[in-house]
Amino acid sequence: MSAGAEPVRATFWLLDAPDSLSRQSHREPDGTGLGWFDERGAPHLSKQPLAAYEDRRFAREARELQSRTFVAHVRFASTGALERNNTHPFEQRGRLFAHNGVIEDLPSLDAQLGEDRRLVKGDTDSERFFALMTREIETCGGDVSAGIEAACGWIASTLPLYAINFVLVSADGLWALRYPQTHPLYVLEREPSGPLVHTSSLGSRVHAPQADTTPLVVVASERMDVDTGWRELRSGELLHVDEQLRVSARQILERPPAHPLTLADLSERAKASQAHTPVSS
Repeated sequence: MSAGAEPVRATFWLLDAPDSLSRQSHREPDGTGLGWFDERGAPHLSKQPLAAYEDRRFAREARELQSRTFVAHVRFASTGALERNNTHPFEQRGRLFAHNGVIEDLPSLDAQLGEDRRLVKGDTDSERFFALMTREIETCGGDVSAGIEAACGWIASTLPLYAINFVLVSADGLWALRYPQTHPLYVLEREPSGPLVHTSSLGSRVHAPQADTTPLVVVASERMDVDTGWRELRSGELLHVDEQLRVSARQILERPPAHPLTLADLSERAKASQAHTPVSS
């Protein structure tokens, strides 16, 4: 979630929305992570290999923290043990990252990373993918969009993949990609036209007053509420939200993956993980 230059809370999306991250964690129980930025723009992570609905820290931070940009993830593990180092989001060079999907042939990815493999603290394909992106951003002189395009182009043309949907955030920007069409990824550009509110099954009204006057852009794997403004990204579409909350998008991957994977190609563990893969930012 991005609010541009205005720090906000993400409580509604994390805890209260009809399809909040807490609700999704009943289906994705292998880890919970929340990333945000302080007033100086420094990144912070709170994550643990525990379901969000069981995590008191997640609930407390969801109510209290304020940031211009958040990224949150609930994990159903496909690669790597149930450990904190394998729990999304990941942090590298002041940016935060969460990924949905499966990338295979990790030895080839490690070889491509070379010395930059040291950026990877855990065992996941996701963190390796992020490391490649980080390396390419630096190669492109700090141009995040160009680095993303270079890394994703190499992955799509070289490695077997099921999906590489991701969200990457910095203190002043958000980037998201859907590729290929395996999983959906949605964006909601919400104007301050009314409260974030829904009626619970018990009849109570849940709302987030701060969002009444603050525009937001939310990216998620699922439509998290009944707002009619949710739009599905196209396969290969890279979305960018800048610090003024201006939204742009362009196609960076035109062709299907060179080595596409189907569910039948995946291990039983990876196959189970791809049934539901929510990420919100």
